[in-house]
Amino acid sequence: MQLLKPENRKNNPLPLLAVGTFGLHVLTLLLLLFHGSMLQQLGRQLTPQSLVQLVDGRAITVDPEPNLERQPEAIRRFVGETMSLMLTWSDQQPPTQVWEITSQLVADNFQQKLQSEITNLNPDSQFENVNRGAESVLVIQKISQPTEIGNGQWKVEMFANQLVFSGYDRLGKSTSFNKQILVRAIDEPATSLPNAALPLQFAAYRLGEARLEIYNVCDIKDKNCSANPNQALP
Repeated sequence: MQLLKPENRKNNPLPLLAVGTFGLHVLTLLLLLFHGSMLQQLGRQLTPQSLVQLVDGRAITVDPEPNLERQPEAIRRFVGETMSLMLTWSDQQPPTQVWEITSQLVADNFQQKLQSEITNLNPDSQFENVNRGAESVLVIQKISQPTEIGNGQWKVEMFANQLVFSGYDRLGKSTSFNKQILVRAIDEPATSLPNAALPLQFAAYRLGEARLEIYNVCDIKDKNCSANPNQALP
């Protein structure tokens, strides 16, 4: 009966200890949440650079980039070198072989139209009927800075000329290739590197590592260059 007396209940420390312990747990939880939030903000502001080892053995550090972000120079390099590969061929490296390799850098639903554009660029250099000793090279005068036209999509203007030489015409024939070229970011590289790869295959593979693809080409004067690759080429 002594345990039930009011004075005994007032002197019992257990309720106070339980309340104090609960309050301490709540305070600890709030501190953990606060520190977690601070660490996330600090991580976003001070994300360390990543170490990347290149194929040639060199190691570089790079800043982390969102999946759809690309540096302007990476886009310009991709466009310039991809188009140069497509329009550079010879007896030893015929245009059919060049297209088979470099078309991996083009969106699937645009490949046929771009092949037709390249083939018709110079009637004397058809894919299936290349004169012996003929050669082609793309000479680029200017590639503009990329203009963002969508999330992970850019437009680049390129001013260039295709020079075609033949066995009997060593001065060559020049055809302008002034185009608006639309590129977009992709999740995975579209190119693969086979065993005993040719130099052209290796070059295309290295370009594919940028995870970009060409999905439309328009004439430089086309003011309505569509992001839809199914529109008719000019």
